[in-house]
Amino acid sequence: MEGETLLQSLEAWLYTNRKLASLVLFGLLFLGVGLFLFRSGVLDSTEVKVLSANRGDSSLPLGMTGEGFGMTVEISGSVLKPGVYHLEAGARIDDLLIMAGGLSAAADRNWVARNLNRAARVSDGQKVYIPKVGEVDRGVGGSGDQVIGVPGNQSLLNLNTASLKELDALPGIGGTRAQGIIAGRPYSSVEELLTRKILPKSVYEKIKGSVIAP
Repeated sequence: MEGETLLQSLEAWLYTNRKLASLVLFGLLFLGVGLFLFRSGVLDSTEVKVLSANRGDSSLPLGMTGEGFGMTVEISGSVLKPGVYHLEAGARIDDLLIMAGGLSAAADRNWVARNLNRAARVSDGQKVYIPKVGEVDRGVGGSGDQVIGVPGNQSLLNLNTASLKELDALPGIGGTRAQGIIAGRPYSSVEELLTRKILPKSVYEKIKGSVIAP
């Protein structure tokens, strides 16, 4: 008898407070669903996706995420998107060219083919300059390598136009340092080899009388 009275009282309360009862029911249902999703890992994976999207949404240009990258390199001259780029450690010159949109229509492709080693690794703080057609003075040579012609100074190499082979032949330079000199172009003075730390002082002293940078 008491049980029936209690049941009737509960039914009367639910009828009178049906809106409140509905809210409580939906709240319990929502809580149950949330607990299930949390335990199943669905919420965790969603959060990771949101964080990843936020990290990729930066003000850096295309190809520059600013996170997880070890080097900052500049490329200028005849490329479609010159600028400063962040690359992964171990990236190569060809990777930088791709990020810069490739060579422009004005680029001196013959110079690039002769002097730019696309397979070379880039280094932090490096600058790569791509000349346009007609920007680099050429002599006449049977080997096809760049021949530097400087009026009144035929024996001096121009740092901005000398080929890799010509720079490699300078005392104390070698292939690696020659590539570094080319990557640092353009130069406004020979002293930049020292002030920009392209070469150590001992090597700079050996070649400073053999090169020019007008």
